[in-house]
Amino acid sequence: MAACWAARCLRGRREWRRFNSTLSASRLTSDEVIRMRNELFTKEKERQLSLYPRIEKIEVKYMGKSHPGSVFVMNKALSTPYNCAMHLSEWHCKKSVLALVDGEVWDMYRPLTKSCEIQFLTFKDEDPEEVNKAYWRSCAMIMANVLKRAFKDEYSVTLVKSPEVPVISGAFCYDVILDNRLNDWKPAKDNFRSLTRDANKLIDKDLPFETLHVEAKVAREMFQHNKYKMELIEQKASQNMEGIVVLHRFGDFVDVSEGPHIPRTSFCFQYEITAAHILQTSQSELIRRFQGVSLPIHLRAHHTVWHKLLERSKKLVTQEKSMEAAAESQEIQTQEFNTKETFSRKNWQWIFLEEHQPCENGV
Repeated sequence: MAACWAARCLRGRREWRRFNSTLSASRLTSDEVIRMRNELFTKEKERQLSLYPRIEKIEVKYMGKSHPGSVFVMNKALSTPYNCAMHLSEWHCKKSVLALVDGEVWDMYRPLTKSCEIQFLTFKDEDPEEVNKAYWRSCAMIMANVLKRAFKDEYSVTLVKSPEVPVISGAFCYDVILDNRLNDWKPAKDNFRSLTRDANKLIDKDLPFETLHVEAKVAREMFQHNKYKMELIEQKASQNMEGIVVLHRFGDFVDVSEGPHIPRTSFCFQYEITAAHILQTSQSELIRRFQGVSLPIHLRAHHTVWHKLLERSKKLVTQEKSMEAAAESQEIQTQEFNTKETFSRKNWQWIFLEEHQPCENGV
């Protein structure tokens, strides 16, 4: 088995070099690249569905606080955690951000493939770490979509990666390389306002985040025009014996992302793209780190707190500065504002105003 895995990795590197050699030969516009990836995503999704020509039933046991032990009969490879939430209540549909499927963190719209036990995760859980990660990850992907389209066909935009930074860092991030003709460009406030408007348009469309597990060769075909994504695909594929890469899509925008993500773009409430920093790298290309901040629809912040969060999000986010951000969040948390609820340090590290909507179990 190990020999087969090594052979597959070697074959993958050869394919990567072959694709990489064609990058300069094929220049597509941003819209053409997005459309191509979207079509390939849809094609692969339909192919995977065709592997289950006959509908099979699975049993899903709910392990939550309300209705514990309830068993749902669902459709294998078709039904999702969201479909299970529909059997419980409207509250579970609106508040559930992620699912735990046999202890594994799961996207709400990712199909279930076997009988299992399920729980739902929300922003109000005692330990919302996975939910917070998913939210930050999704906010960054929304920003990537905006940046990829922002310059139309006049200037090229190459998406590099979305650094995994914690919520406590103060901003979500996406690293990009802009056309070298923009090397001297410094975004102004109006530029960030324009990017934010485009992001809020996507949020208002209430687009679902879809997940798809594919073989590395499928991912390579989608991202053959981006050498950074090709490198990421090779890295992700080498981390598992099957050589599987996880892709996510909302609307027509596809990206390489480990996930999981929030269920829909409308889970974002306040959202702003606030900064762009030039990173010091040894590479010849200029990498910029775009940053932003957002709060989910389930939480509310006093306007003064929101202003502080906006200002903090403009500072360059790095792993090294996470400790500094933690100290700053503690200072914000101790400010005396008129709030209905003060969340624990684990729960976003900030003070929020909550729009109180009691659910069936009184939470």
